[in-house]
Order: sequence, then C-alpha cells, then structure tokens
Amino acid sequence: MSTVAFVTCDLLDDNPDKQLQVVTPSMDGKFFKSYGARKSFGGQVVTVKCFEDNSRVKELLATEGRGKVLVVDGGASMRCALMGDLIAESAVKNNWNGVIIYGCVRDVDAIAELDLGVHALAAIPQKSNRKGVGEVDIPLSFGGVNIQSGDYIYADNNGIVVAKEALVEL
Repeated sequence: MSTVAFVTCDLLDDNPDKQLQVVTPSMDGKFFKSYGARKSFGGQVVTVKCFEDNSRVKELLATEGRGKVLVVDGGASMRCALMGDLIAESAVKNNWNGVIIYGCVRDVDAIAELDLGVHALAAIPQKSNRKGVGEVDIPLSFGGVNIQSGDYIYADNNGIVVAKEALVEL
C-alpha cells in the first residue's frame, strides 16, 4: 500500500501563488467520504459524466491509469452505485491512483481493502444499469469547482484540491 505523499491542507498552504480550487461541501449535506484503502491520493484527471449508468466508468478503469485519477460526475444520484468491488479491482490491476465519484459506490468493505483511493458521496447496494451512456473528457462542475481532463486532483480525509499543474510527485 502506498504511503501518504501529501496533506491537502499543506498543499494549499505551500502554494498560495497557484489558483487552487477546493471542493466544498454543499449546504444540503453532500460531502465526500473516503472508501478506499489509500487515504491520500492524487494524479492527473480523466473525466466522465454519467447518470445512473457506469458503462464508461467500467471501460475507463479497465485501461492503463498509471498516475491518473478518474473523476466521475454522476449527478449526485443516490439511487444506484457507479462503482463496486469488481470495477475497483480492475482499477487497481490497471494502476489507477484513485476514483472520485459525485455519486455512490457499493461493496464498501471490499473496496476498503483495495490499494486505491476512492471518494464518493455515499454507499448504496443498488447497482447501476448499463446502457452505454456517458461522456468522457468533458468539463465537469460540482462542489464549487470546475474540473477537466488534464487537471491534477489531490484528495485525503481533509478534502479535495484541484490544480492546473502537478503540485507533488506521486
């Protein structure tokens, strides 16, 4: 398992000259929780937008992801999970650093054992329907930030920070 390479609080303190964005908890109680064994993770962003269909999530995490974090805008749906243990295992096998889901995950006890950073809004046992719907590499906006493929993202138990350039070597 990887060791903690950074603390998001320190990234903000150490980079006052950079225009860093911080994902904010919303007033309606939506905030990210950590589900993976990696409590500190980051990397170059790959974006996907999908609503209650994890087809693109599964496809992307089955490709090489060294140095990358998949950021999924699931529209904050609380009706089904966009990632479970099998897809998370595929992410580990393909060297992804982490996955951030603006939505839900499932199989949380199994995911907690995997060497993968995972942040999501909640857990739910219901799986998504796969219809092949979703957009990849498009700009996303949630939690008061704008994120696009190629950005860098850093997450730990303090929160999530988005940058236009790498802040630490992971």
